[in-house]
Amino acid sequence: MAGEKPQEESVELGSSVFGPDGPIARFHDGYEYREGQVRMAEAIAKSFIDKKHLIVEAGTGTGKTLAYLIPAINESIRTHKRIIISTGTKNLQEQLMEKDIPLLQKIFPKKFSAAYMKGRSNYACLYRLHKSGDQPILDGVGEVESFREVVDWSRETQTGDRAELTFLPENLPFWNRVNAKAETCLGQKCPDYEPCFITRMRAGADKADIVIVNHHLFFADLNVRGNQFGKVLPDYGAVIFDEAHLIEDIAADYFGFQVSNFRVDELVHDAASLPINDAIFNAAIMKVSAKIAGLSEMFWSRLSQARGQEGRFPLLPDAFNTRGVNGGEIATPLGEAYYALDDSLGRLEADVDVYADKLPEADSVVKRIRQMRFDLGFIVKQADRNFVYWLERRGRGVYLQASPVDVSTLLQEKLFDKVDTCILTSATLSANGSFNFIRDRLGLAPGKTNSLEAPSSFDYENQAILYLPKAMPDPRSPDFTQMAAAEIIRILQVTSGHAFVLCTSNSSMTALYELVSSRVGYPCFLQGTMSKTGLIDRFRATPNAVLFATSSFWQGVDVRGDQLSCVIIDKLPFAVPSDPLVQARSKHIDENGGRSFFDYSVPQAVITLKQGIGRLIRSKTDRGVIAILDPRLRTKGYGRDFLQSLPRMRITGDVEVVAAIFQQADERAI
Repeated sequence: MAGEKPQEESVELGSSVFGPDGPIARFHDGYEYREGQVRMAEAIAKSFIDKKHLIVEAGTGTGKTLAYLIPAINESIRTHKRIIISTGTKNLQEQLMEKDIPLLQKIFPKKFSAAYMKGRSNYACLYRLHKSGDQPILDGVGEVESFREVVDWSRETQTGDRAELTFLPENLPFWNRVNAKAETCLGQKCPDYEPCFITRMRAGADKADIVIVNHHLFFADLNVRGNQFGKVLPDYGAVIFDEAHLIEDIAADYFGFQVSNFRVDELVHDAASLPINDAIFNAAIMKVSAKIAGLSEMFWSRLSQARGQEGRFPLLPDAFNTRGVNGGEIATPLGEAYYALDDSLGRLEADVDVYADKLPEADSVVKRIRQMRFDLGFIVKQADRNFVYWLERRGRGVYLQASPVDVSTLLQEKLFDKVDTCILTSATLSANGSFNFIRDRLGLAPGKTNSLEAPSSFDYENQAILYLPKAMPDPRSPDFTQMAAAEIIRILQVTSGHAFVLCTSNSSMTALYELVSSRVGYPCFLQGTMSKTGLIDRFRATPNAVLFATSSFWQGVDVRGDQLSCVIIDKLPFAVPSDPLVQARSKHIDENGGRSFFDYSVPQAVITLKQGIGRLIRSKTDRGVIAILDPRLRTKGYGRDFLQSLPRMRITGDVEVVAAIFQQADERAI
């Protein structure tokens, strides 16, 4: 951190910095003065001084990024304390670091420093890459070329950040075996510790006034602070959360426990690969590792045999143990598989521990075994009634997970009571004009929390039209997908492509892509075929493109101009009601006198829908159509809650009206 800084080295908020003749306008091409931006910046600055928390809904076009960055930098200058900026996506992290921070470094009289940090799995591990030549890590010949490209890149990159590999597919099967995740890290004992990308990243953050992270990393750090694992982030005086509507689910993940078949398999592989020149020891390790591999396969197969399909499923209380006639516990077949697996893991732990003081890799394996046994035992016992326990099947993965049902108390104790000021902002934090939902879900005390709605500078009534087709069936109807595809084709013919098709599930996305892509004369892209950044770049560069995507593209994506003039949403984005965590939260609300559907499901879906709609209008010159294919906006009483929460704009059920608007726009362009 920098030393004492005089007051004049900060900038003055208000019209002097945000005005048409201010420093931002001088350095920012296309800058527009926005009253909502000034109000937001001033409210944040006041919150720092008053040591209060603040919820800010900053409508699309408010310019919220600069509205929180400038007072944050000012506060760091004033108090000499580091401020954390936590974003919802890694893309936004990169935007802040590559675009907004350099702009502000030109504006502030005194230099300030900034750094960004991502989760360890985003970075290549030099040690594991160096070792990869001795160990088979590829699943097939098809991966060889990609692996060579990663190795070549690792020798040239300065950051080791996976995001630089935009030319490779989003999912690299071998990346998990060469990344710098914590459980395989040797720390200071690693021979590559000094040139390590994680070492470099942390060194930069320790010196920075502003540290930009993402929510996953922030809550990973918050979960381990104060325990034996130490901390991930440097100390800070305040936090700003951008895309704060994501906090609840991410916090629940990191305050919980997870064990997967992949995690067990990787542990066994690493134990069997320990570089120990002792034939007797190696033989013993190989024997117990092989036994664990077999027991693990039996355990996970028994766990998932009744659940052949993908998805999340509740873990029944008697899944591992049942009550006998005398009241004692009797292990089920699944429980017997677990106890056998745990016993063998214990023997492996004891064997490898002999070398823990002599060999860093052995010490790492021992710690991983202990943590895995603890996590798995916590889930199996299901003793904490404040947690929900479930099984998830995803691809070849089988996951056991436990998450707290309600994170509000944890967040209050770990964060909001310990940090003087937390700023929570997003374009979507209110539902039907109220911030009560987000405040209550996150545990923000009303007496220490202010709120502000900073209006968008966009004129939605003239810039956008909402198209609600009249003839669509209920989304649960077997005809919905076919009719949705036909409606999408009709809309794309009107808009000449230039569209996002945002879906509420991977299955819906894939089905609609297959039905539509071959029947329209426009280039169609599918999420997952390359990295998110690469896909957006391709979309921007391709005339008349159509992108089919799901959850991660509903937010944090910015495509301006005519290239994106249509956003199609297949269904109202309700959380899956059968999801164990959703069920547990709903039950918790109902048992405490609430109405879970209206108190939780609807507000949550409203916030998500507002995010998707926000992809369309990104500047004052953008024009276009938002199409929502779900008829429940018209047919259900709660549809009014959705419509009243959206920006005020024209609504039509006639596609010809939409066609006329686009025709007029084309004529004006001529």
